[in-house]
Amino acid sequence: MTVLALDIGATKFAVGVVDPGFRLRDVRRAAVTADDPWPGCRSLLLAVAGDKRVTAVGIGSAGPIDAPAGVTKPLNIAGWRAGFAIVEHVRALFPDAVVRLAGDGACLALAEHRIGGLRGVGNGLALTVSSGVGGGVVADGRVLLGRTGNAGHFGHIVVPGDDSPCACGGFGCVEAVAGGMSSARWARARGWDGATGIELAESARLGDPIALAALDRAGTALGQAISSAAALLDVERVVIGGGFAQSGASLWEPLRAAVDRYARLDFVRGLTVELSTLSEGATLVGAGVLAVEAASA
Repeated sequence: MTVLALDIGATKFAVGVVDPGFRLRDVRRAAVTADDPWPGCRSLLLAVAGDKRVTAVGIGSAGPIDAPAGVTKPLNIAGWRAGFAIVEHVRALFPDAVVRLAGDGACLALAEHRIGGLRGVGNGLALTVSSGVGGGVVADGRVLLGRTGNAGHFGHIVVPGDDSPCACGGFGCVEAVAGGMSSARWARARGWDGATGIELAESARLGDPIALAALDRAGTALGQAISSAAALLDVERVVIGGGFAQSGASLWEPLRAAVDRYARLDFVRGLTVELSTLSEGATLVGAGVLAVEAASA
């Protein structure tokens, strides 16, 4: 019997086999194609499954999603933005499998709560700061899913003082200010000549003033949004993962300064904000948690 995890990100698919202890193996990745992403995703799933009998598949997807309908509508995947019945398609590949879908933020929270920085924490927030910004919520020891599976959609908290347009159609969302792609775009508009958030972080390490300003802007926005979410949800710890979160002091110093400035109520003062100890595949691990727990239910 084989249990699979699928991570649908903004730019890549990842698939792996997951064991009962939530450890991953045989992980493979492929780029997302804009027009029709399913053939590439399908090939990846079949390649990892091989000739083994698949009994469960957990899917963590960039959002928004409609979990009850089994549909994903990722803002950053043009071919699926109108809605793609991912659960139905995966079930057609593996007719004997239990298939579960959750948002990537919820999967991140599952991974952190089971084996990461939120283990043993009753109330916490797990964030991913990568190309975009996402999140999941642990409340009273449970990961919140919400009515449609989109609870904890942290990237669309609106931060003060910025009206940058967001892919969701709104303005001033923390994803539009602090995500790796949006930060790189902001820096390019001011003369920086790089392409990605990772390159932006490297330029900041080398002292580029535009890159430093972009990371200061991103860190401040993240700290503001974290302070708002902490007051709303009464959390004790925040764990942040993702590639852009690895940008170092140029991101984290303004982030912590903003939390110190804005999180002033007694019950959120001194809020713990930490870098995740899980690997870049934390969302995939969370999808594996979904699958393992579905298979044992």
